[in-house]
Amino acid sequence: MNKLSSQYMGMTLKSPLVASASPMTSTLKSALELEEAGISAIVMRSLFEEHCKKDHEMAHQMLHDQDIGHAEANSSIAPPILQKLKTTEDHYLETLQSMKKELSIPVIASLNGASLEGWEEHAANIQQAGADALELNIYSIAANLKESADQVEHRYTEIVRRVRETVDLPLAVKISSQFSSPVHFIEKLKMAGADAVVIFNRFYQPDINLQTLDVDNKIQLSDSSDLLERLRWTAILKHQVAIDIAITGGVHSAEGVLKASLVGSNITQLCSVLLLRGPDIITELNHDIERWLDANEYESLEQLRGSMSYSNNSDPSSNERSNYMDMLDSWGR
Repeated sequence: MNKLSSQYMGMTLKSPLVASASPMTSTLKSALELEEAGISAIVMRSLFEEHCKKDHEMAHQMLHDQDIGHAEANSSIAPPILQKLKTTEDHYLETLQSMKKELSIPVIASLNGASLEGWEEHAANIQQAGADALELNIYSIAANLKESADQVEHRYTEIVRRVRETVDLPLAVKISSQFSSPVHFIEKLKMAGADAVVIFNRFYQPDINLQTLDVDNKIQLSDSSDLLERLRWTAILKHQVAIDIAITGGVHSAEGVLKASLVGSNITQLCSVLLLRGPDIITELNHDIERWLDANEYESLEQLRGSMSYSNNSDPSSNERSNYMDMLDSWGR
């Protein structure tokens, strides 16, 4: 019996450890290293619609220049340079196909679209290339004064609905925590066709460089404190919405994975810890999780999953207020 076996979007994974979309999942070489270390599945680095659009615009411009430079040529055959030109999407789909051929673990594609048509088109191509599942990485900051909260949620659910009508792949939706009623919103995502929710996307926070007076864009990796918000909302969400849950952000140790499982997550996605410590950390995490289960007399990870969710509390918000007051009172003790 595999003590760490986990179910996610209809897939049986050998452990709850999944590599999140990152540079570590962008090439076949690094994916093979992750598999060798014991990762149970990978989420490929996201395919961005903007990159695909830029490639098409460049190809169109090259064709336009070719027409101007060789007006006397009347041939339907594209110039040799265009015949050999591969777009960002071509490379992405080729990498996906190579991973599917060489890896024995599930390969989850990741798509970051910018238009409804783009979400549909690229999702269809990803399905055709053989992905086991698709994660919709909806990275959008609600910064428009004229766009209401209802309109923001409708935009998300419409993306899911349109992609669901286009493909029959298992669909996960990666969202941020910045929704006024996350549980209600996630229920709407499920009704639109989502099989899982990934919580939470980390909006990178730009700084200001006082020397240059420019925006200073630097990636800030997560730390263990980022996990706390995800634990709270997973505990609230579990057993309220019949949807699989993936926690991403702040998972840096076996303790973090175990806490995530206790509140009800199906899997935990790793990114920052892989970038900081490399694939070998996966072997260490799997070993430490299994050792904890043995020491605490659990037969499997599934046995404890969700045992510390809020399902036994009819009003989680009242419990949160009580915890909040106790925490304030604890200062200085």
